Amino acid sequence: MKRAQKPNAEPAENLLSQEKFDELKSELERLTTVTRKEIAESLEYARSLGDLSENAEYQAARELQAATEERIRRLEHIVKSATIVSERKKGTVGFGSTVTIKKKGDSVEHGYTIVGSEEADMREKKISHLSPLGEAMMGKKKGDVFTFVTPSGRQEYSVIEIA
Repeated sequence: MKRAQKPNAEPAENLLSQEKFDELKSELERLTTVTRKEIAESLEYARSLGDLSENAEYQAARELQAATEERIRRLEHIVKSATIVSERKKGTVGFGSTVTIKKKGDSVEHGYTIVGSEEADMREKKISHLSPLGEAMMGKKKGDVFTFVTPSGRQEYSVIEIA
């Protein structure tokens, strides 16, 4: 695990908050200890039922095993290559910032929190620092105007507040 030293360093692909890092490590631990054992037991039981070619329980357990092993590989990669970001420069949009923006010509303000790709969730107003909007906001200060390209064309926004 690497630690980010400078808040304005080049963005890494797997930037994570400490909370998300801990959550992913916990999931990895659960998958490798508990879930693997449960799947092995399911496979053993399904094998005991006989003919594997027409055994739906066996096929389902094999599919679950494959999906679980893929998730374990992905989590191992994320945890191994993660950069934990805990510091950020005050007054500048960066990883972990909550930013209020307003589209040019619009009166509605929108608030987003800048997070790593693994944490992005639009329902919670969390956008990736690698998304077009997140990337366009990085490094901006209160009052700055920025543009970015969307499928409907170039959009212009201004930074209203940074927390």
